[in-house]
Amino acid sequence: MSNLLIVAELDESHLKAATLSAIGFARKVGEMAGGSFEVLIAGKDVSTIAESLRAYGAAAVLMADDDALKNPVADQFAQLVFDVARQRNASMVVGAVSTFSKDILPRAAALLDAGMLSDVVDAHKEGDQLIFKRAMYAGNIIATVSLEGNVRVFTVRAAAFAVPSKVSEISPLVPVALDVSKVTSRMEFVERKTKASTRPDPTEARVVVSGGRGVKSAEDFERLIGGLADAFGGAAGSSRALVDAGMAPNSLQIGQTGKMVAPDLYVAVGLSGAIQHLAGIKDSKVIVAINKDPEAPIFEVSDYGIVGDLYQLVPELIGLLKK
Repeated sequence: MSNLLIVAELDESHLKAATLSAIGFARKVGEMAGGSFEVLIAGKDVSTIAESLRAYGAAAVLMADDDALKNPVADQFAQLVFDVARQRNASMVVGAVSTFSKDILPRAAALLDAGMLSDVVDAHKEGDQLIFKRAMYAGNIIATVSLEGNVRVFTVRAAAFAVPSKVSEISPLVPVALDVSKVTSRMEFVERKTKASTRPDPTEARVVVSGGRGVKSAEDFERLIGGLADAFGGAAGSSRALVDAGMAPNSLQIGQTGKMVAPDLYVAVGLSGAIQHLAGIKDSKVIVAINKDPEAPIFEVSDYGIVGDLYQLVPELIGLLKK
């Protein structure tokens, strides 16, 4: 029997869609090994979000609503996860792969004296034992792993687990409290810097358009990559090269050291197809590549390819889509 605790992730006032994929993982494990799962939502004024989670089959939705949790300071959140996992007798603690979970869950695992497995992409049962698969070395190796211990901590790739359907039975809502006196904080939240955008986050968009070295300036990135993304009603993304050159913000970086995406359509514009970038897009359903080099590695993984100058082709595509 497994009792899973899902740590939900917020982006200020809304729930990150990857949390629902983590619930999909929990439901899959529950079907294989028996047991139940609970969802922990923590923040300030999160009652509406907590209500939205009650329809996904959890044994309970645990809500920690506190001024101290308004911003996800790692040591406070890790202490909260530790306390709740102990109180609820959780045998697994799960979060979706993200900077949020990478910051918090290893700390919680240390407090729990638990083994941790990151980047889980599949799970199955062999006899009485759960076996997990995780991606390594930019997705070039899939390791098959069993994890020992009374408590185990996981991060799962959202692209690998489907968003579960809603159920008719509504989960109970259970308030939980953060004991601030237990937290000896060495961290202080200073400020949050965000760039206002009307486009969706690349990790949640149905269509993602990304630019690579073929884009020559920040203005061209916004006009061409952003313009094509807008024409699709999708998100803009970037290679690391453009981020390092200051042409695109870090929040749009896709790849091994950026975000993992799995849209219905991924359009790679002026991207060579370095293995580090491919690690972040391999779960995309359809990949379209635009590159003037017919030998570019991106064409080896794309479903459709167009050989040509992006400065000519992209404006034409934008015009056709607008029609």
